[in-house]
Amino acid sequence: MPFSDLGLSDKVLQAVSAAGYTEPTPIQAQAIPHVLARRDVLGIAQTGTGKTAAFTLPMLTLLETGRARARMPRTLILEPTRELAAQVEENFERYGTNHKLNVALIIGGVSFADQDAKLTRGTDVLIATPGRLLDHFERGKLLLTGVELLVIDEADRMLDMGFIPDIERIVKMVPFTRQTLFFSATMPPEIERLADMFLHNPQRVEVARPASTAETIVQRLVATGSEGHAKRDRLRRLIRNAEELKNGIIFCNRKRDVALLQKSLVKHGFGAAALHGDMDQRARMAALDAFRAGETPLLVASDVAARGLDIPAVSHVFNFDVPHHPEDYVHRIGRTGRAGRAGAAFTLVGSGDDRSLQAIESLIGKPIPWLDGDLTSVSEDESGSEETRTRHRGSRSGTERRSRGKAAETRGEGRGSRRAVPQRERSEAPPRMPEPAVRTAVPERVRDERRPSRRPEADGDTPVGLGSHVPAFLLRPVPVKRES
Repeated sequence: MPFSDLGLSDKVLQAVSAAGYTEPTPIQAQAIPHVLARRDVLGIAQTGTGKTAAFTLPMLTLLETGRARARMPRTLILEPTRELAAQVEENFERYGTNHKLNVALIIGGVSFADQDAKLTRGTDVLIATPGRLLDHFERGKLLLTGVELLVIDEADRMLDMGFIPDIERIVKMVPFTRQTLFFSATMPPEIERLADMFLHNPQRVEVARPASTAETIVQRLVATGSEGHAKRDRLRRLIRNAEELKNGIIFCNRKRDVALLQKSLVKHGFGAAALHGDMDQRARMAALDAFRAGETPLLVASDVAARGLDIPAVSHVFNFDVPHHPEDYVHRIGRTGRAGRAGAAFTLVGSGDDRSLQAIESLIGKPIPWLDGDLTSVSEDESGSEETRTRHRGSRSGTERRSRGKAAETRGEGRGSRRAVPQRERSEAPPRMPEPAVRTAVPERVRDERRPSRRPEADGDTPVGLGSHVPAFLLRPVPVKRES
């Protein structure tokens, strides 16, 4: 079925043809006619199937009549992340070249004054993240009573990020007679409840089983040790040996691990950029643009890059951490294998990831094969043995230091020498205060008590108080003022 059979306007068809598209995807072919008929739509499709164009193209056709008023947008599109919101704006710029529409992007990390100026001129399409939208509304800079069409995109991601209370509040601000489009890749019970609340007699459009993965993606599990340096070493070997690797996204569960892993890859000669939620908007867009342009072959990211980003030529996805939520696995590996292309997804699995892995396999409905054997094949070095950790740090083990300390005691190398004190005792003891310039005589017994015990505490003992060490300030004599 060509685009011309969907009921789109001539201006939109010309823009689509100029962009090089001739046939719609299944979600577009099913959703666009219902949107043009002004019906509520519940769209369910796996990532990378063209959901954005499924609501962008019919919206352009519907907006050809009418005009915008100051601070009262005609349509509202809610996105969970800044990157997704910016990507929707790019779609309107691409397909709306023949239209004279005012499109405003309201996201965090950008000046309020610039956004307020766009709202003042009048907005046909308002693309926003929930938090920044409510900020403008609470300042009295925005009215939502003129919204004719509301789009809630990536609803399951909104749920994961805790935006559902904000979404419910925003929905109460828009007119009851609006048209609502509700898109999600997965349909957990909470999302089903929201769909029943927001939509009125919706047309359900489902082109794939919820939480399914594309058949064009080769998925493999990679057994690795739980230690951070062992996982990083395994990832580097995996990247070097990957077949036909053009570029890849590496996902971590925590933001701090994103920065650490990116620095480690750069140190070992890989071209890598970082992308996570704590970065400012300019740095995030710069990293994303460099990856899209091929200047940086690897992008280390948190789940902020897991949803909806249109990077069609990603050849590989690496899960440095097994995601805590099984739905996130579907979205992560959905960054590759898009638009019918082949892709590969590798997930590093450690000894503590059994429960998360079982949840993922249960969600997608099939087991994921191992690359080179399961966790039983992980060597002692890769599992983070004491010897490997010591060699990685470039220092002696604690056992070796304790044995050397005892040997020093036997040789009599200073009764109070630091070499005779175990490392654990020195690290737990507070530093000594500087000796006073003038002090009174202290009994010999007290001077001896200042010295650390010749017998270090046993490894399993827990020191009481300060252990065998008494700080110098506790031994200072207290001057007593005598009455004359």
